[in-house]
Amino acid sequence: MSPSIVAVSLGLFSALTLAAANFAVKRGSDVLTARMVLSLSMALSVLPFVWVVEAPLIELWPIFIAPVLVHWAYQFCLIKALHRGDLSRVFPIMRGSAPMLVALAAAVVLGETLSWMGWMGLAMASLAVIVFALPEMPGLSLFEKAESRKASYWAVLTALGIAAYSVVDAHAIRQMPSAYTFIVYLFLLDWIGITIVALWTRRGELWPRIRPQLKAGMLGGLAGTLSYGSALYAFTLADTAFVTAMRETSVVWAALMGAYGLKEGFGTRRILAACGLATGLVLMQVFG
Repeated sequence: MSPSIVAVSLGLFSALTLAAANFAVKRGSDVLTARMVLSLSMALSVLPFVWVVEAPLIELWPIFIAPVLVHWAYQFCLIKALHRGDLSRVFPIMRGSAPMLVALAAAVVLGETLSWMGWMGLAMASLAVIVFALPEMPGLSLFEKAESRKASYWAVLTALGIAAYSVVDAHAIRQMPSAYTFIVYLFLLDWIGITIVALWTRRGELWPRIRPQLKAGMLGGLAGTLSYGSALYAFTLADTAFVTAMRETSVVWAALMGAYGLKEGFGTRRILAACGLATGLVLMQVFG
């Protein structure tokens, strides 16, 4: 099998497992504890590799501070978004807005302009995100409409978090002995913040809340590890932009999982919008 076909397959698999990880968190009765179990599961999944990858030197440990703090902030925004809104609504906004924000920031701040195909992709992606952010059905109560708007706000903040950790991770990973060193040790630190919050806010009832989330959270953790790992391996076989474009199709999988797995409303509209968003993001990554 040719490397390009393997890269495409891994990129699509990464997209599917990324959506599955968020689906596992969303379907739980308590998003916070489900995400805590997921983060702990991801930390345990990389623990055996501590003895395989090269450990960071003592002087490199401060470099982890910014990525870890940004990842913690991103996780809290993600939890808020998933708690308040449908997966098929908030996931495409958060995953779709991040590349758009990066592209716009690069054009304004760095003068890195897109090609005409890239700008067309940005326009398509922007239109699709607007569709996701449109008001819900008229029959909703004022409280439900307010919650829906708050979900969109938190999804945009999550997108800002994704864009931020993309930048700080890229800077930090270049200082490490290898990319795998950074990934393993980041996952080993990533669970701490959310676990402290869960222990504090769920004190006295943590285990009763965790128990129903164990299966979904552990499966989500495995899916998250597989998603990141397969994407990393695909980067060794094809251009980063190409692999990233394949991974952006996660918005379609999330819309499908939300519509049919969680029985969320506006299934057809969101699935079509997700397809348009994925198409726009692919154009941005490949032709930008």
